Amino acid sequence: MKSLQFDSTNALCGAVFVALGGFFVYQSLTLELGTALRMGPGYFPLVLAIILMVLGAIVLVQSMRLEGEPIGPIAVRGMAFILPAPVFFGLTVRGLGFIPSLFLAALIAAFASTRMKAPMAVVLAAAITLFSVIVFSYALGLPFTRFGPWVRF
Repeated sequence: MKSLQFDSTNALCGAVFVALGGFFVYQSLTLELGTALRMGPGYFPLVLAIILMVLGAIVLVQSMRLEGEPIGPIAVRGMAFILPAPVFFGLTVRGLGFIPSLFLAALIAAFASTRMKAPMAVVLAAAITLFSVIVFSYALGLPFTRFGPWVRF
């Protein structure tokens, strides 16, 4: 008889997904749901939370059939640069404006890779900023301040 394989890493991840999904299901039920055609503020979070719970259940089931690799080293450098980038953007977008905030956030995130050099990071941040301004400002016409009061003279 073949023994049951168990992957504790995937089981833990699946359990975290299910728990987070359950928490957000509970939170979204405190809001008005509405219907599929007239969505209330809790409808979309509820749908996303249910999807997260289903994905977590799939990961949990697979963890009992497949043995995976152990968790490797944690990418501290990646977390040190990726996580602060959107926080920086959120804190400075009103003061600096969309263009400088996005450029600096992309520049911060670019250094998550050890292979990224400064000139290439600047080019990458400029390309992301240009693309985002074209799409969000000109193509979609979203109303946001391109340059905020902190950089106006």
